[in-house]
Amino acid sequence: MPSRRTRRAWLTTAAAASLAFTGLVAPAQAEDGPPGGPDSTVQEPLAAEAAPSPLAADAWTSPGGAASPGDFTMSPGALNSETASRVARLDSVLPKSGVQNLLAGANRTVTPWCSRDPFGTAPDPDIKYCLQSDDSTSPEWVPQGFTGVSDAKDNELWGDAGNIQLFASYDGSDPGRETDPDPATGDCTAAELEADDACNQKGVRITFVQSRTNPATGSPEVKYRHVLLGWTYVNSADHVSFDGLHASEYPIQKGVHAGGIVWYGNYLYVADTRNGLRVFDMRYIMDLDPDGDPSTHDAMGADTDGVKTTADVQDKTKVGRHDNVWYSFGYRYVMPQVAAWKFKATQSNPVGSYACVSTGAPKASYISLDRSTTPDRLIMGEYCRPESGYPSTGRIASFPVADLEGRSADVTAEGWANYLPLTNGGAQGAAAQGGTLYVNESKGTDEPGNLWRYNWSDGRLVQKGQAVKTARGAEDLYVERGTGRLWSLSEHRPGSASDCTAGRDAADPAGTDYCQRVLYGHKLSWVDGRP
Repeated sequence: MPSRRTRRAWLTTAAAASLAFTGLVAPAQAEDGPPGGPDSTVQEPLAAEAAPSPLAADAWTSPGGAASPGDFTMSPGALNSETASRVARLDSVLPKSGVQNLLAGANRTVTPWCSRDPFGTAPDPDIKYCLQSDDSTSPEWVPQGFTGVSDAKDNELWGDAGNIQLFASYDGSDPGRETDPDPATGDCTAAELEADDACNQKGVRITFVQSRTNPATGSPEVKYRHVLLGWTYVNSADHVSFDGLHASEYPIQKGVHAGGIVWYGNYLYVADTRNGLRVFDMRYIMDLDPDGDPSTHDAMGADTDGVKTTADVQDKTKVGRHDNVWYSFGYRYVMPQVAAWKFKATQSNPVGSYACVSTGAPKASYISLDRSTTPDRLIMGEYCRPESGYPSTGRIASFPVADLEGRSADVTAEGWANYLPLTNGGAQGAAAQGGTLYVNESKGTDEPGNLWRYNWSDGRLVQKGQAVKTARGAEDLYVERGTGRLWSLSEHRPGSASDCTAGRDAADPAGTDYCQRVLYGHKLSWVDGRP
């Protein structure tokens, strides 16, 4: 989870983006003005913030010890009903695409078992997918959360779409920060925003990956497509519009890091680190280019004023509705947020630090799904690094996932809650299957990550065997039940750290880049059989 420096312009925009989560309404805006512009006076009304309590360590037990499930309690977002109304308005204007239609037009190709090797001295996985080179090396999009159809459906089938996996990425780069004429603010200039699409904070995107047999050739193929996540608002012209979720640097101060995602039924749950969960709906994936020809600028519907609109997916510098034209940072598909869950307790984790308090609202750093229990459970955990005064190694707990669909009452973690046994912290993802908890620990770019296994004994998490070495930059975990695989992905890219650049050629004269990103799966039977 790389860190990046904050810029003032992003904070004002993120303030508006957070309104869809917290239940406040964005201020009136001009038709061409995105919410929360440079002159906005909107404050950042996210989860309640407070100075870390000096008593925060009182609940600390020990690595692996019991934690309080009640600290994880979440309440439905205050604006859920209004958000639903806005999404309905958006639905009346923009055409929709289902998951199967989206995948039928997947425009990017995975290469299984390419030469990229983030494993180094670690054992090779059972399977490895390599993204197209621009996604593998992109300074802009950083992969994080992982889920798939095995989470979504008990029978692991979504129509006849074959095997489907999803991963989330946050916008982790902004060239304007490096070339900006005003280093004090780090803002992109107005000219840069108009000319350079990477200057825009696009937020979070979800990538749909499909593995299937090509019906025309009979050969196996793996293709994928990116979908931009968004949130809806109504501007001063009473027009419904949308914006990106706006990711931030890590440690999260404001925004969405998408460190974990879970697809369950029609809903996609996205971890929002200091707040809780954002909720999206597979039935509301908006298609801004229905004919598949970007140059035609397809006709869209009319909003409440009856004015017809069109869409432009060629202009990558704009998002939302501008002068009756819809933009989406160049993405064909946009999925708007439909609801949210917010931590009920005060958020006292220190800002600008990897340290964690041990009571009160946790951080939703990653999530996953456990379908081996009854009922199915959503697992949520924290990325933490203990330091003086903050001994917590990170808490982890589980919720009955079906309780999240009602959105009419608080949902409390049940069954168990523990501090992770990782004494150095740094958990990037966790998944449970058959009574074993699997935890990915990233060790940076210069050595493989660790995949840990734990069992519960008398309410404690107890280490099972030694760490299994895995990819550099190992992230979220996903159990694919039908194949018996434990999937993850790597986040690093060339040039993202000095050892990725300087050490690469010496360590690998053949040119296999261990910092390029891959999706990979280990056989659970192999992992469980390790000493």
